[in-house]
Formats: sequence, structure tokens, C-alpha cells
Amino acid sequence: MFNLSGQVALITGSSRGIGLAAARALGRQGATVIINGRDADALERARESLAVEGVDTFVLPFDITDIEQSTQAVDTVLKTVGKIDIFFSNAGIQHREKLLDFPLSDFERVVFANLTAQWALGRHVAAGMHERGYGRIIFTGSITALLGRREVTAYTAAKAAMHGIVRQWAAELSGSGITVNAVAPGYIKTELTTKLWTDPEFTSWLENRVPVKKWGEPDDIASALVFLAARESRFMTGQVLVVDGGLSSSM
Repeated sequence: MFNLSGQVALITGSSRGIGLAAARALGRQGATVIINGRDADALERARESLAVEGVDTFVLPFDITDIEQSTQAVDTVLKTVGKIDIFFSNAGIQHREKLLDFPLSDFERVVFANLTAQWALGRHVAAGMHERGYGRIIFTGSITALLGRREVTAYTAAKAAMHGIVRQWAAELSGSGITVNAVAPGYIKTELTTKLWTDPEFTSWLENRVPVKKWGEPDDIASALVFLAARESRFMTGQVLVVDGGLSSSM
């Protein structure tokens, strides 16, 4: 099951963290993986690490917040590789600050990167999938869209809207052989959450609050992603799959 041989996957924000773990997991299932990020050197290091594991990998450096650049990069892939079967829209940014001090400029910057840019690139990829009659679109959501959290007002707003886009796109695209879902990570040890997992007080709170008593790892998200990317998930669309160690299901 979940054999992805012959399929092409594009993963944004995949030089490290959840994106890199996803590239490794999809590649192990046979997919050709296109990894993306802004840092070409970091991408090359990621490609080399994946190559050691036998993952067929191409690098595609671009900044997702530059919509013209990102859509042109996708066009290049379609011309050279021929298709994108799986799109994991994972790139994102964060800004932590108290609500009453949160600058409007940072709110707009975070929402643009985590929502507007994802919508624009995802729609561009979806057009090619629509023509071929097949595709898997997966966004990175967040449990902050389900449960409030202090000091992340822009990120929460963007991710809540992204969850809505998942449902709306599913209603609009699923008749074309495209499924649209999101995976909503709980607290995962990545570069984006460094400020939290290096804080002993926060980690102590987390270990007492989460039923599994620990931080999640990028591989925990990657395994869920494989299911959403596979042909076997053909009847699952418009859903947000929460992977949070039970945090959102317990008091």
C-alpha cells in the first residue's frame, strides 16, 4: 500500500524540519521529490542527505512569497519533469508578539506568507492537476487554528483561513480527481519552534499537557502525509488531519 512509484511530489519549505522529513517519507515510497527553499546551499545539503537514502531528488530554490518567481518555478518543473502529482504546501513563517503590541506590518507579512502565497501557488499547481485529472494537494495547517494560543495572532488567523480553503477547494476540485486536505501539527520540534522547545518551563508544561507526554518529531507528520498523498486516500478530501499527540482532544 501507499506505493508512490512514478509520481512527482513538490514540497515547499523542505530543506529542513517537517518538509525534509516529508520528502524522505514520500521518496521512500517511490516518489520523485522536488524540494524547495530560499537557501540554495541548504537545499543542496538536503538533496545530498536524501540521495544517500536512495531518494530521487531535484532542488528548486524559490521564495514562496515571490508569487511570480514561484509560479514560474512550477512552470519550469512542468516543462522538464512533465507533471506534479503531489503538492505539499509547507513553507511558512512565524512572528511572536503580544496582541496589543503586534505591528500591522508583521501581521500582513505573516498572513501573506502563510495564506496568500500558499493560495496563489496552490491554485497554479491545481490548474495542471485539473488538466490531468489527478492530484493530491496538502497544506500545513495548525492546531492554533483550533485552539487559541497567546502571541501568534497572525499565524493563527492565516492557518484558520487555510483550514477554510481546504474545505472550499475540496468542494470545487474534488470532481476533477484532486483531493485537498491539510495536516495540522501539534507541537513539533523544528526550527520554527526553537524558542519553545529550548524553554524548559514550556517543555515541562507541554509534557504535562499532552497525553503522549512529549514533543512530536517531523517524522510523525511525515507518516500522516504519506497517507494523504497516496492513491488509497482517494475518498478523503476537505479534511484537516490533526497530529498533536492528543493535545486538542483532552482537557
